[in-house]
Amino acid sequence: MKKVVQRMCIGCNNKKDKRDLIRIVLNKNGEITIDKTGKLEGRGAYICDSIDCLEKAIKTKRLEKSFDTKIEEQIYNKLRGVIVGKKD
Repeated sequence: MKKVVQRMCIGCNNKKDKRDLIRIVLNKNGEITIDKTGKLEGRGAYICDSIDCLEKAIKTKRLEKSFDTKIEEQIYNKLRGVIVGKKD
């Protein structure tokens, strides 16, 4: 039996299955992208597929703290689009 990997949401701080969360990646070049495959190289942060968790993470600057860098508004807008279903 395969073990299900758990990760913590940066919005609500709840542990969930990795495959149920959205992964955000900061690569070596300092670019932040949304990792739909879960296999991109770089530092990852996870967030629930919920607009409430995203807004909480933005308000508390948890994503900026995770990556230790300033996050542009366009990244947050892209995340909002993915969560509400506008899949780039």
